[in-house]
Amino acid sequence: MKNISIANPIIGDEEVEEVLKVLRSGMIAQGPKVEEFEKKFADWIGTKYAIATNSGTSALHVALLACKIGEGDEVITSPFTFIASGNSIVYTGAKPVFADIDLKTYNIDPKDIENHITDKTKAIMPVHLYGQPAKMDEIKEIAKKHDLFIIEDAAQSHGAIFKNENIGTLGDMACFSFYPTKNMTTSEGGIITTNDKELYERSRMLRAHGASERYHHDEIGYNFRMTDIAAAIGLAQLKKIDNFNSKRIENANYLSENLKDIEGITTPYLDSDLKSVYHQYTIKVKGDNRDDWVEFLNNEGIGTGIHYPIPLYNQPIYKKLNIKGNCPNAEEAADSVISIPVHPSLSKNDLNQVIEAIKKASKNFN
Repeated sequence: MKNISIANPIIGDEEVEEVLKVLRSGMIAQGPKVEEFEKKFADWIGTKYAIATNSGTSALHVALLACKIGEGDEVITSPFTFIASGNSIVYTGAKPVFADIDLKTYNIDPKDIENHITDKTKAIMPVHLYGQPAKMDEIKEIAKKHDLFIIEDAAQSHGAIFKNENIGTLGDMACFSFYPTKNMTTSEGGIITTNDKELYERSRMLRAHGASERYHHDEIGYNFRMTDIAAAIGLAQLKKIDNFNSKRIENANYLSENLKDIEGITTPYLDSDLKSVYHQYTIKVKGDNRDDWVEFLNNEGIGTGIHYPIPLYNQPIYKKLNIKGNCPNAEEAADSVISIPVHPSLSKNDLNQVIEAIKKASKNFN
């Protein structure tokens, strides 16, 4: 029986060669490769500007600060996400406010966003979870009505499309992650996309110690710069990302076709006018025996992930900070989702092994 991992970063000779070129050049901090990567990523997404950072988290932090969000402000986001989404808001001194999710898509439910808008609300941060676009048309209407910024947390959605528009182009700013498990990687890294020149210039300044020019510091900034080493990896990966995504979609479609009639599970939902890039392929299991499913699948050689087991407002640190929430759908999802392998490295035999293991699990637990 083969062990099939939940994720498998694909690093080829091209990435190695590009890194060696940078190492030999002597320019290994932020330099020409970062500038080239920013331009090519912006062109690929379809925005005027991109600002590379050293992580997806720092990208979110910078984007929020660029929008002048800080002490006393509120930002509405999803509680069903990685903690970086909420933490980036906390870093600025603002407060994350949690709207519930849609259980079909696991994304923030626009219908609940307006329930949480106050005179302190400055922005909405939708998370395009698992590579599936949030309902950006409805979110944009709400933001326009209440004069709010939209900062897309696009950490998991490189190449996803909402009604013929690329994720990363639909808000005032968007932030991507290049962590090794993402659809493309720079080892660690992130990037901000925007069409707003002022937000672009503020982001560049905040990323580099608040300097508008060398040794001239206009405000407190950070060392959030990407290295040319990371950018070299990113440039090589950018040439492959469309093929990576196509393979993920092909794998996801095969899984959905073969799992659709399995008792006790719900496969990922997707509207016909959206393109998900399946950063994760996440099923939902009925009942309260999710841990038994995970143990069974792991024993069958199937890597699994729980993304995410605790809504952010139930995290110990958020309780200490008195950051509260009440999102029943998010809590239900947190107790019942399992991510299974969908990455581009999978063979048809691997996918069949995953499918057979889930069929066995269903017979055991239903």
